[in-house]
Amino acid sequence: MPNGRKTRVFASSIRFAPGYLKSYCVHAYPVRRNSSAGGRHVNTSGSGYTDVGRRRTANEDAFYLDNDLGLYVVADGMGGHAAGEVASQEAVDTVHGMVRRGQDVLRKVAAGDPDASSLRAAIRLLESAVQAATYMVYSIAEHEPDQKGMGTTLSALAICGEYGITAQVGDSRVYMVRDGQAAALTEDHTLVAWQVKQGIITEEEALISPHRNVITRAVGSREYVQVDTRYFEVRPGDRFLVCSDGLHGYLTDNEIPPVAELGPELAVRRFVEIANDRGGRDNITAVVVELLP
Repeated sequence: MPNGRKTRVFASSIRFAPGYLKSYCVHAYPVRRNSSAGGRHVNTSGSGYTDVGRRRTANEDAFYLDNDLGLYVVADGMGGHAAGEVASQEAVDTVHGMVRRGQDVLRKVAAGDPDASSLRAAIRLLESAVQAATYMVYSIAEHEPDQKGMGTTLSALAICGEYGITAQVGDSRVYMVRDGQAAALTEDHTLVAWQVKQGIITEEEALISPHRNVITRAVGSREYVQVDTRYFEVRPGDRFLVCSDGLHGYLTDNEIPPVAELGPELAVRRFVEIANDRGGRDNITAVVVELLP
């Protein structure tokens, strides 16, 4: 579970203190989106909610929803003196702006374009948007001494008709809920996740490791970051949770489906309640998306 103060560090061992500003207001944005995908009609409903938690004085999380684009983004910033708030907000704004400018690429896929190059172009668009966010955050930090070293995680989900695309940096997550089962679509870029993958430690040992807050990739820590992308088929009835570690650190996979099935607007609030009831040691952000017939 989250360990209270955000002491996550980059692999270069730069350490950041928590922010000192008061948190911004909690937001909830229910949205609906219609798209046609090669004869299949898809209704998408999404809602997002963010909360400062019970231990923090500032909210360094940010999220963005765009019903027209089918784009859902969560970022978890880090850096003292409000720098984490700047990093996360700049990152989600930049990703949204880049994807919006290249939306014709997504619309071709959503319209059922059978050419594989169209899907590859959509994946590249999302990856390029995250790279643009990386350069933007890094450049701001280089020119603002108070924000030196700031960075953010970023998890993005794009729904394009019959396909979903994710882009991932850091330890926020995207989950898919299908047939009553939840599965993570993204991998954490953390030291303990790497150790578990290599068989150095067990998943149980990772939960109590003193290094569990060390992240190995972040948006803005350098001019360039390696972005994990993937695509997958989606279908009506699928649900998605995009969230910061302030939420998923308090959840097991089998707890996600019954909450997601409440519907996006109720689900995001319930997820935040659960995290706060279990300690709320970090900022908490949830975005829930549902694909309807």
